Amino acid sequence: MALLEVKEIHAYYGNIHALKGVSLMVEKGEIVSLIGGNGAGKTTTLRTICGLLRPRGGNIQFEGEDLSRYAAHQLVSKGIAMVPEGRGIFSKLSVQANLEMGAYVRNDKGGISEDLEKVFHLFPRLAERRTQVAGTLSGGEQQMLAMGRAMMSRPRLLLMDEPSMGLAPVLVDLIFETIRNINHEGTTILLVEQNAHKALQVASRGYVLQTGEIRLSDTAVALQNNAEVRNLYLGIQ
Repeated sequence: MALLEVKEIHAYYGNIHALKGVSLMVEKGEIVSLIGGNGAGKTTTLRTICGLLRPRGGNIQFEGEDLSRYAAHQLVSKGIAMVPEGRGIFSKLSVQANLEMGAYVRNDKGGISEDLEKVFHLFPRLAERRTQVAGTLSGGEQQMLAMGRAMMSRPRLLLMDEPSMGLAPVLVDLIFETIRNINHEGTTILLVEQNAHKALQVASRGYVLQTGEIRLSDTAVALQNNAEVRNLYLGIQ
């Protein structure tokens, strides 16, 4: 049984049919990348999985359980966390307070303190700035904070939406190295990313989304060698 299974979901924004029968699955321990152009439906797919957008058709199962009965905030306690596009940090709170907000569904103080130190070990820059107001951090540091905050809920599935957006190349490399590290520690990841090179380098499998439909699915290596993917998304003729 897959950790996450999305079956033929249809999602709308008003009368706009944004997702047209999208199906995908993520096995425990994987990094799966979802790539595609602007407006393809990548963010909509994540928003639908995490309950921010209700599908009008299809089914989403997590560990074999139908997620349709749960509100978005309840899915955090089920083991699903999201790092949203644009980071979504609490800009007026300190770095540490932002991280503690990520553990709002938990009441194990000892475990929260332990996980806080794990995040600071994963992101030493955040440790140096734990009392700093989050809104004054650089873009890369804010992305680290958004990732760390999601990890504070101890997710079994981490949804990541465009983690490299707007970052300098050296920080992009750091973010993707951290994604690998998070996965190696046991967290399964579904990654939405326009940087198809990086996304397919860290993933075991991938899906290509075009205008609300899955166009291709294969191993990451096979997608990197696929002529259509190389031409449209990797810029290789």
